[in-house]
Amino acid sequence: MIRVYLVLLLIVIAIYALWAFQRASPENVARIIRILFFSLIGLGLLYLGVTGHLNWLFALLGIFVAFAARMLPVLLRYAPYLHRLWLDFIASKQQSSQRQGERPSPKGGMTKEEAYEVLGLKPGATEQEIIAAHRKLMQKIHPDRGGSDYLAAKINSAKKILLNK
Repeated sequence: MIRVYLVLLLIVIAIYALWAFQRASPENVARIIRILFFSLIGLGLLYLGVTGHLNWLFALLGIFVAFAARMLPVLLRYAPYLHRLWLDFIASKQQSSQRQGERPSPKGGMTKEEAYEVLGLKPGATEQEIIAAHRKLMQKIHPDRGGSDYLAAKINSAKKILLNK
C-alpha cells in the first residue's frame, strides 16, 4: 500500500516539475532541481526507514564517526593552516571581483598608477625618488634576504614602468 502512495507522490512531483520547468527562469530551474533532489533523498530515506532497510546506513554512519574520531587530532593540528588557506581564498576571490571593474593596462602588466602605489610614491616623482624608493624596498624584500620573489618582481616591474626602460 505504501508503494502505491509513493508512486503516486512521485508522479505528482514529476508533473509539477515539468510544469515548473516550462515557466521558470534558469535560476529558478536550478532551485527547483535542488528541491527535487533533496525531496527524493528524503522520500527514499523515509521509504527505507518504513520498510526497515536502514541498517546499512547506520553501519556507514558508525564507520564515519569512527573515522572522524581518528582524524580529529590531524585536523586540529592543521586547522590554522586550513583557516589561513581559506582566508587567502576568500581574499583572492574578493580581489578578483573588485578588479573585474578595473581597466587592464595595454601591455597586460601594471599601470603607472599601480606602479606609483607599489613604490609608495606620489604621481610625478623624479627619477632619483623612484630609484631611491626601489632600492629601499628591495633591501627589505629581496629574495636573498628571505623576501618574496613575487614582491621583488612587482617592485622591479614598477621601476621599469616608471623609468620607461
